[in-house]
Amino acid sequence: MLELTAQPLTPEAFAPFGDVIDARTADYFPINAGRTRRYHDLAKVETLGDEAHTLISIFVSQPVEVPLTLEFLERHPQGSQAFMPLHEERFLIVVAPPGDTIDPTDVRAFITDGRQGVNYRAGTWHAIQSVLDREGEFLVVDRGGLGNNCEEYPLEMRVSLS
Repeated sequence: MLELTAQPLTPEAFAPFGDVIDARTADYFPINAGRTRRYHDLAKVETLGDEAHTLISIFVSQPVEVPLTLEFLERHPQGSQAFMPLHEERFLIVVAPPGDTIDPTDVRAFITDGRQGVNYRAGTWHAIQSVLDREGEFLVVDRGGLGNNCEEYPLEMRVSLS
């Protein structure tokens, strides 16, 4: 079984898998007569394939226990998938680079600080939503459209916190 220890989420460490969504590390410009700061273009939304369109949803996730045991990773080959916590929920992230197979030495685990979101690039392998501490609500932006956009890869692993 693959053993992982989740590391703090940083834009640099997560770059091979997608984008970290965090207004605290982004530039902004004022809009709405100066009353609003717009943190612009924080993640690339990818919608590939036939009749693709962008979906905006809210997911409500139950908390997991740590160490977290996982039996598979999943990917969405036709679109990116972004998760942004709505109430400062911390969550675990387990990812592997795109490809037809997963090399266990390439799997990484991260933990958010509750104010960070992520955007998985199209084809990036990732674990199911794994919120910590309490039930979590997430704004999710992903792809809708024709074709199979969810694949699973069996891989047993256990994730601990650092």
